[in-house]
Amino acid sequence: MERADDKPERADAETAGTAEEGTAVAAGTGPEEGGRPGAGRRRRVVELAIVAAVAYALDLITKILVVERLEGHDPIEVIGTWLRFQAVRNPGAAFGIGEALTIVFTVIAAAVIVVIVRIARKLYSTPWAVALGLLLGGALGNLTDRVFRSPGVFRGHVVDFIAPAHFAVFNLADTAIVCGGVLIVILSFRGLDPDGTVHRD
Repeated sequence: MERADDKPERADAETAGTAEEGTAVAAGTGPEEGGRPGAGRRRRVVELAIVAAVAYALDLITKILVVERLEGHDPIEVIGTWLRFQAVRNPGAAFGIGEALTIVFTVIAAAVIVVIVRIARKLYSTPWAVALGLLLGGALGNLTDRVFRSPGVFRGHVVDFIAPAHFAVFNLADTAIVCGGVLIVILSFRGLDPDGTVHRD
């Protein structure tokens, strides 16, 4: 026989459960996939892979065009002297930092890729999928240069071509990495974790 004073407690539990499900759905987690966490994770991994593939493809295509049509030629003025396309071989990290540490940056890029793949195993958040996809695509883009371009394997120089006035020359891979990093900072400040949970400090 159910006591009358048990009903409020049960109602509170049901309300809390509904609130948690709503938070999970808002964060882009598994419950919106019909209660199948595995399906939710697979969808997020697909989203990550698509973003990474697009970022990587755009970076690779633009670098091929730059090497074929711009390298060895005068810079192209896009917005007067404020923005030019200028082919530059960069042995350092993003924006020309650390030119003497090419091999170190190659190892770091490879490590970043491994970490992202490991995080993807518990990924249930679309915003995190986008952020990590941008990081992965950018890291793969510059790592490809490190491995396949001269002067040698793991010491290759990255092709940069976007040259704003009074700023370092960079490429689309650098842009993807920076955008992914900024998005991760925003998500962290908002309390959203890669597994889709939301915490409040």
